[in-house]
Amino acid sequence: MSAATTTPPAHTSQTGKGVNFGRAIRSEWIKLRTVPSTVVLLSITLVVMVGLAVLSGWGLAMSAGVQAGMPPEQQAQMAESGGLQGAAYTVPSGGIIFGQLLIASLAVVLIASEWGTGMIRSTMVAVPKRIPALLAKNLVIAVVSFVIGVVAALLSYYVAQPFLAGEDLDFAITHDGMVASIINTGTYLALIAVISMAIGTMLRNTAGGIVTAVGLFFVLPTIVVQLLTLLADWIDDAAEYLPTNAGQQMVSVNIADDALNQWQGGLVMAAWAVGLLVISLIVAKRRDV
Repeated sequence: MSAATTTPPAHTSQTGKGVNFGRAIRSEWIKLRTVPSTVVLLSITLVVMVGLAVLSGWGLAMSAGVQAGMPPEQQAQMAESGGLQGAAYTVPSGGIIFGQLLIASLAVVLIASEWGTGMIRSTMVAVPKRIPALLAKNLVIAVVSFVIGVVAALLSYYVAQPFLAGEDLDFAITHDGMVASIINTGTYLALIAVISMAIGTMLRNTAGGIVTAVGLFFVLPTIVVQLLTLLADWIDDAAEYLPTNAGQQMVSVNIADDALNQWQGGLVMAAWAVGLLVISLIVAKRRDV
């Protein structure tokens, strides 16, 4: 009689440890940090966000010099509208618009390019269950985007303060809502990454995904503003719930009484991210690779 043999379960290593979510995350992290173009793009995002914030601080300092020569009546009007001090509070998140463009494009490319090149098949062979594989991709890019956003906002604050101090526009980092604004800069970019990766997952096309993301984050708010002037006032209320507008409230320090606050803006962004993520997972599970 021949000796009985046993076959190890599929996708199980010789040590007996099978594929799990932690290993899927590690795999995605290795893929992300070993692609030079991705590292370069993330570095550019960080540098440009800080650079734009510093330029914003320098511009405010220059404006303060101009304001000093204005008649008292004009100075009073500027103070009533928030003034330069209020504008100074936006400096740490001054580069967020450019940052969201690069993060959105990167998130789309990371997922859509795998379908375009056929690499997604290798991913699904290594991690047969699609949902954990896609969740791992989303988690990695979200965490990286969060870190980039927080570091950029923090550096922007400290680098811009010398420019603002020359015109007495500098402020402590402990100013009401400033720490939350810095953290939310990262949170906003993380949610932008999840939304964009969901778009890329559903469309499976790099160019189409990027165009759709840009349309959602940049073009749609502009269209809504134009409609606001032509149609009804209710559009103004609806516009607050668009991703970009809600994101701006997330990082705002001076918030109008009738606008979303930081928490409410964050909840709106989270709803967009979770909703599109769930839809993308359903679509990915039902489609063929």
